[in-house]
Amino acid sequence: MIEAILLSVITAATPLLIAAMGELVAERSGVLNLGVEGMMVVGAVAAFAVAKETGSPYAGILAAALIGALMAALFAILTVWFVTNQVATGLALTLFGLGVAGMIGEAYVGFPGVSLGAVAIPVLSDLPIVGRVLFDQDPLFYFSILLTAGVAWFLFYSRAGLRLRAVGDRPEAAHALGLHVNRVRTLAVLFGGVCAGIAGAQLTLVYTPQWVENITAGRGWIALALVVFASWRPFRVLAGAYLFGAVTIAQFHVQAIGVNVPSQLLSALPYLATILVLVLIASNRRFTRVNTPAALGQPFVPDR
Repeated sequence: MIEAILLSVITAATPLLIAAMGELVAERSGVLNLGVEGMMVVGAVAAFAVAKETGSPYAGILAAALIGALMAALFAILTVWFVTNQVATGLALTLFGLGVAGMIGEAYVGFPGVSLGAVAIPVLSDLPIVGRVLFDQDPLFYFSILLTAGVAWFLFYSRAGLRLRAVGDRPEAAHALGLHVNRVRTLAVLFGGVCAGIAGAQLTLVYTPQWVENITAGRGWIALALVVFASWRPFRVLAGAYLFGAVTIAQFHVQAIGVNVPSQLLSALPYLATILVLVLIASNRRFTRVNTPAALGQPFVPDR
């Protein structure tokens, strides 16, 4: 029972972690992309369709990453280079993504998908309880853990990460030192798009190998909240993703153990938790001011 619950939590947390990690990098560069939900849902349908047609879930993951990058490129062109409003453009990207995914996915509703199988790590997967939970998982779980460690190293232990954080905090000073601010921001947004696409692929290749409309069910918005909840720190995002994953899975297990709670309330738990976290963070202005990238959401137009 405990093992099954842990496996469910990991499966639910993985797409949140991957999407939030990509958004964290984008926001550290000073760009707020509210289009995560749209990029995720298009990545989900692209992964399902390509995997279904080719028989390869890895081809589906690649397709999801590419479509996520394309949507992120559209967002970057509009906001970074043409200086459109980041909030409005992100919302438009989400609506666009939901529409495109619904149109493409209509032909695949009701068909079984191609599942991304587990990859067992020899010896470690034979350990009691933790072996199957941590070392007999799908490749995207391993990818999410490596991604978290990689982003943490990149941001705080590499020169390129220092430049990215400088662009997100003081773009004018970074520009004066010779950094190409908009190029750095564009690359960060593209990285976020790739991660969002892969997060969407996890939903249709691992979480539930089928396509249904609105399969993301607000997970993109939860990923956005996770970045704030974690104060833009990668390992805090990891902890937050598993916390929200546990809340998501709770709705399926609470009634099973005999607790009489309305199913509608249980379904709303992840979103209620998101709202509560954001309210608590917003109430602590000092915390928010200290940890938020100083130029988040602010466009940069270099002097000509």
